[in-house]
Amino acid sequence: MKVVKKIQSVRRLVKAARKRGKIIGLVPTMGALHTGHISLIKAAKKRCDFIVVSIFVNPTQFGPSEDFQRYPRPVKEDLAICRKNGVDVVFMPSTEEMYPERNMTWVDVEKITEGLCGQFRPGHFRGVATVCAKLFNIVGPDFVFFGQKDAQQAAVIKRMAADLNMPLKIAVCPTVREKSGLAISSRNNYLSEKEKAAAACIYKALEKCREMVSDGITDANQLKKQMKEVFYEEPSISIEYICIVDADTLEPLERVGKRALAAIAVHIGATRLIDNIIIDTGK
Repeated sequence: MKVVKKIQSVRRLVKAARKRGKIIGLVPTMGALHTGHISLIKAAKKRCDFIVVSIFVNPTQFGPSEDFQRYPRPVKEDLAICRKNGVDVVFMPSTEEMYPERNMTWVDVEKITEGLCGQFRPGHFRGVATVCAKLFNIVGPDFVFFGQKDAQQAAVIKRMAADLNMPLKIAVCPTVREKSGLAISSRNNYLSEKEKAAAACIYKALEKCREMVSDGITDANQLKKQMKEVFYEEPSISIEYICIVDADTLEPLERVGKRALAAIAVHIGATRLIDNIIIDTGK
């Protein structure tokens, strides 16, 4: 496994692999790798011959009061995970390598970034889209792998890639969960055991929505009301949003039909957590 920090180095390695007829897969991460990331690497290995994992805590997607400085950066452990799981190249650029001068070019994906997390994190998806565009241009992958937990991020990147005619495919892989149902996330490291137990309510609320839809209830307001009631059990959780939207356009729905997304964001102490599920009536 090669570990490189320079753009020209990763380009040279990918170019050599492509000359050998390899299919290139990219797993973009901010590090603090966990079983969710491992599932993305495994998915990449099934579809690709040469795997690049990028590890870069991107400052442009963090707001002024967010957790950029304290975001976990366990580099040694991350590299061990990549090595164990057969990654070919780890690209670990510095901020100066990715943004060598004042950045004056940004990728703004409209509309799809306005709801859900976008309304509470202004500028976040501009930073996400821009850094992903840069990584795609640097690595030149055939496939890029994202997790369903970050559904809005995946939808934004898919739209960006389509609109800009990028010659790659975006693969969205299932959310990996703890036994309690809590979606595995790097930010779970911030939680105490008591807070982790409370956070299991997030998935309980999503499962409540799924059960109600299975029982024939499709009115979005009714579904959201019942989901909200699940959190009454845990007063330590502050709800940021509970939304039911079209899974592709992310536009709010009045009724659940085919491919709806039930999405939740909450705060537990200083930690913000998100989760979602796809629900589908088949109609």
